[in-house]
Amino acid sequence: MSVGWYYMARGWLRKGRRVGPISEADLLHHIEKGKISPETLLQSSKTKGKWVPMNSIGPAMKRWRELHPEEQ
Repeated sequence: MSVGWYYMARGWLRKGRRVGPISEADLLHHIEKGKISPETLLQSSKTKGKWVPMNSIGPAMKRWRELHPEEQ
C-alpha cells in the first residue's frame, strides 16, 4: 500500500496551500522537477501526521542530493 504524501506549496500572495495526496513515486518526481526543495514541508502517515521539512526525510534528501551534488 502506498503512503499518501502532502506538501505545502506556495500559493497566491505567499499563502501556503496543501497539495496531495501524492504517491511516493510522485513525491520523488516533484523533487526532480524542482517543485519540492529541502525546506518544503511534507506530511504523511510516516511523519505521524506532522508537518516536517523535506530535509528530515532520508529517501527524499537522497534523491535531492543526487540531483544537486554541488550544494552538499
